[in-house]
Amino acid sequence: MFSSNGTREFLKNLRPFFGFLISTTKPFSSERIFKQKKPIKKIHQKTNKSPKLSVRKENVDPKVYMRDIISKVYNILKYSTWDSAQEQLENLCIKWDSYTVNQVLKTHPPMEKAWLFFNWASGRKNFKHDQYTYTTMLDIFGEARRISSMKYVFQQMQEKGIKIDVVTYTSLLHWMSNDGDVDGAVKFWEEMKLKGCRPTVVSYTAYMKILFDHKRVKVATEVYKEMLQSGLSPNCYTYTVLMEHLACSGKFNEALELFSKMQEAGVQPDKATCNILVEICCRTGETWAMMKILQYMKENFLVLRYSVYQKTLETLKMAGESVEILRQVNQHFVIEHIKEEKTDKFGETASGNCSNVDNGLVLNLINKQNLVAVDYLLADMMDRGVQLDSKIISTIIELNSANCRRNSALFAFEYSVKLGLNVDRIAYLALIGLSIRTNSFSKAVEIVEEMVREGHSLGTQQSALLIYHLGCNRDPVSAAKLFSVLPDGEKTTSAYSALIGAYFSSGNANKGLETLQIMKNNGINVALGTYCVLVAGLEKCGRASELEFYRKEKKRMQAERNLQAVSMEETIFRAVATRTDDLPFRSKSENIADWIMLMHRVTQKEFSPFALRGVRKYRNDVITTKWVRKVWWQMVANVESACVLNMANTGTT
Repeated sequence: MFSSNGTREFLKNLRPFFGFLISTTKPFSSERIFKQKKPIKKIHQKTNKSPKLSVRKENVDPKVYMRDIISKVYNILKYSTWDSAQEQLENLCIKWDSYTVNQVLKTHPPMEKAWLFFNWASGRKNFKHDQYTYTTMLDIFGEARRISSMKYVFQQMQEKGIKIDVVTYTSLLHWMSNDGDVDGAVKFWEEMKLKGCRPTVVSYTAYMKILFDHKRVKVATEVYKEMLQSGLSPNCYTYTVLMEHLACSGKFNEALELFSKMQEAGVQPDKATCNILVEICCRTGETWAMMKILQYMKENFLVLRYSVYQKTLETLKMAGESVEILRQVNQHFVIEHIKEEKTDKFGETASGNCSNVDNGLVLNLINKQNLVAVDYLLADMMDRGVQLDSKIISTIIELNSANCRRNSALFAFEYSVKLGLNVDRIAYLALIGLSIRTNSFSKAVEIVEEMVREGHSLGTQQSALLIYHLGCNRDPVSAAKLFSVLPDGEKTTSAYSALIGAYFSSGNANKGLETLQIMKNNGINVALGTYCVLVAGLEKCGRASELEFYRKEKKRMQAERNLQAVSMEETIFRAVATRTDDLPFRSKSENIADWIMLMHRVTQKEFSPFALRGVRKYRNDVITTKWVRKVWWQMVANVESACVLNMANTGTT
């Protein structure tokens, strides 16, 4: 190896020849390499310290959630004496703010401990009670019917200048009424309005409930009107209070009418509403109203509380009514219900038990929109031969069709066919629509066959539309098969025209003309649309001779229709014109009657410029009195605008 001095002399001799290269050798000198070693040592030192940092992170305390803190304070207050509880509270590392104290009070510790804790918290440094903590303490005393203590807390709020909002006043009037002091509740209501606290829907509903419960119906009605005038809309609880009052008064028709109107207003009755109404029906024996509410609960997957279920079951049995809908609503109570029923046929009871449990399980999965689990459960039931309710199968088909789950919808359909279930017409239509959207026309024909076999009608428009789609898909065999399974009442002009179009689309002109002849032989009227289909199909197939003939038939039918329409209007106009030419010699009522008749005829038939001239000619001549002009002027304007719109659409001038 060269020494460092020898290296320098060697490079010095080569500089004239390789100066541009030698100048770049400076970064690779020993001095430069020495400088690069320092950061390497630093990096090595950092890697040695990293385990210490990880050890520190492991020693950090786990995160403590607020719910754990509240639960701990509640247990201290409940299971310790106050002296011990006070000592433990002092040792807790908690920031006592309004929210924390309020949450502790809402856990409802023992009343005496809650009051002691309330006063203890007020002595904490930098802590001050607000309207939330005061209102919660007020609720604790009110629930325990310690009305004097409740009023004392309210008096402290007033003396200390704590904000008193509508929530506080609502709690006061509720607990005053609960203790039987209705006048005191009314006093707090009036005081709330005088202090400028604007009532909310909740406060209005609570006050109406108090008035209805104490037979002050007129005042409650005025309060309800006042709520509507203030721009507040009733919620589900408001409707429940109103319906509860009507039902308790024996006005079940009005209660059910309100039950329907609240749904029209976009407010759906909830579980609590239905339970309250059903329980009132049990007390009064109104089973017919109970059935309607149970039907709504079945459709919306609502259930009864067990106590209400038992009362309803007993009421229906005493009235001799069927309990089937009650079983369908409360699938989770079916097992106990069947155990209570005594039957000699144990096998039938067991099979009915399993079937109802399966129905309830599937309904629960449908309510959760877990369609994948429904598929697995349905496959298992098909293997075991378990028969579900036809309504449930219909719902499964509709849900799968709506979510474009074709295979699952078809599997549910096959399940219904295998076990002989008759599903709803809507389910069939949903499945047919899904098959059309996925171009599965052959499967759609099979579904229609099963649908007709079960006694459901596809409908004239739907059948013609499906035949037309099959024709566009160039499948005349399936179209003819579908046409053959239709009832005679549905083999109308539109169905025949669609079948003729299907044959022409596939290039079979002879079969299309043969179908036309069968249509005429069966007495089915040939429409203008049928001729349009014939002309288009013959032109496509190159059948010139038949094309010319049916073109003439089409033009002849168009001319007959136009002539018939013009002659009808001309007849009406001339009849009225002849009778109204001599206006001075006829009574005003007769002229008005003719005018109204012309207006009626024109509005019921097709419009034309001829009819429009008749309307304009006699409008001012006949309607001269003010009261007639006021009543019919708008009708005249509507007819004229309809005439103009029709002429614009048809291209007439």
